[in-house]
Amino acid sequence: MSIKPAHVALIPAFAIATLLAACKDQAPAQGNAAPPAPLVGIITLDTEVHALTTELPGRTTAYRSAEVRPQVNGIIQKRLFDEGSEVKAGQQLYQIDAAVYEATLKSAEATLAATRSRAQRYAELVKDNAVSQQAHDEARAAFLQAQASLEQARINVRYTKVLAPIDGRIGRSLASEGALVNSGQAQPLATIQQLDPIYVDVTQPSAELLRLRRAMAEGLLQKAGDNAATVSLKLEDGSLYPHEGKLEFSEVSVDAGTGSVTVRALFPNPDKLLLPGMFVKAELVSGVMQNAILVPQQGVSRDPRGRPIAMVVNEEGKVEARQLQTERAVGNRWLVTAGLQAGDRLITEGLQYIQPGVPVQTKPAGNLTADQQ
Repeated sequence: MSIKPAHVALIPAFAIATLLAACKDQAPAQGNAAPPAPLVGIITLDTEVHALTTELPGRTTAYRSAEVRPQVNGIIQKRLFDEGSEVKAGQQLYQIDAAVYEATLKSAEATLAATRSRAQRYAELVKDNAVSQQAHDEARAAFLQAQASLEQARINVRYTKVLAPIDGRIGRSLASEGALVNSGQAQPLATIQQLDPIYVDVTQPSAELLRLRRAMAEGLLQKAGDNAATVSLKLEDGSLYPHEGKLEFSEVSVDAGTGSVTVRALFPNPDKLLLPGMFVKAELVSGVMQNAILVPQQGVSRDPRGRPIAMVVNEEGKVEARQLQTERAVGNRWLVTAGLQAGDRLITEGLQYIQPGVPVQTKPAGNLTADQQ
């Protein structure tokens, strides 16, 4: 019977203990492994040509407005127009009962004939001293007075036909057939408004007016005349009005209470799309930037002090914070004048998972609209 040495039997036990110790050493190392770099969506910035615009709020006003009023007293017999229709200057709108005025006209015509005959007869007799000069003068005065009465009678008959004073669109009638109207009444019969062209009155602080005047003097505004700038119009629904107008800087009124000024723009309105009282926005091109940086709003946030900041991926693949200077909002983008440049990789997606100095993985941003890319 042979006996094996003791150290030979201990080898397997020593190997097992060594293996277990190695496993214990490796377990913490695997637990401390660095997490993968976060994935962010980026857009590479580039410059573009951008027209700087100034937006001014305003309201439309009729180019001309006329109230239709009766010039004689009487009963309205007929209304001769459709409410809301287009009328022409001189078009008859109402007929007032003319019977009394026509009778007065006939009486004035008869009186004129009699006084004319008498005045002519006395003119011959006064030459032969058959009548006094005073009698001749009285006959002559009576004739002239009869002429004036006849002309007044003709005017009154003409005024029984109420005519449109201007071209334009007439509103609803405020008097119906059978209504008694008077020449001095306060209420008009109807109102006519000329809508083509049409005014847009824009209101702005006086400081803004000074800035616009300076921009025009420097040639930044697109000129439509010596003292007018080209202006486009945005309607209440956000759509762009198809016709271009001009903003007159010569006709300016200042509100002493608020210090604001009202500037009047003139727009063609052939389709009558603009109606008086509509709220609109006038846009002036106040300059052109050849190398503008427009940044999606998703990539701009604010620091605790309210200053705009952006996160970019630098050349080392790490997040870098940039403080920005923004000029204005342009739709769903910011016009940035400092802090970013062409070629910068701006982070717009995954901002909640990063902080400055952290390495990241990048992909094209998927949270941008077509006009932001």
